[in-house]
Amino acid sequence: MKQRIYIDTSVVGGYFDEEFKVANKYIAEKVVGKSSIEDCRHIALATINKVDVLASWNFKHIVNLDKIKGYNSVNLKLGYQMIEIRSPKDLRNYEND
Repeated sequence: MKQRIYIDTSVVGGYFDEEFKVANKYIAEKVVGKSSIEDCRHIALATINKVDVLASWNFKHIVNLDKIKGYNSVNLKLGYQMIEIRSPKDLRNYEND
């Protein structure tokens, strides 16, 4: 049976939000695949909100040296600052300067 789906305006409007554009760019630049859109949104939200450090246990798509380099490459191309990504274990002794 074919599903009928109602999409409210937040879905349509959300497409034009800044974090959605940045998240899609990570996929377009092949940092990660399409199935990792939620991971990309975490990176994009942290980037555009200028967080000091993003902490994650996701070593496959987020806390991964090659992926971090890819995310930061896209960030720099789009005029954003680089983002520091660490595992929570790395933050045990983290102090703000």
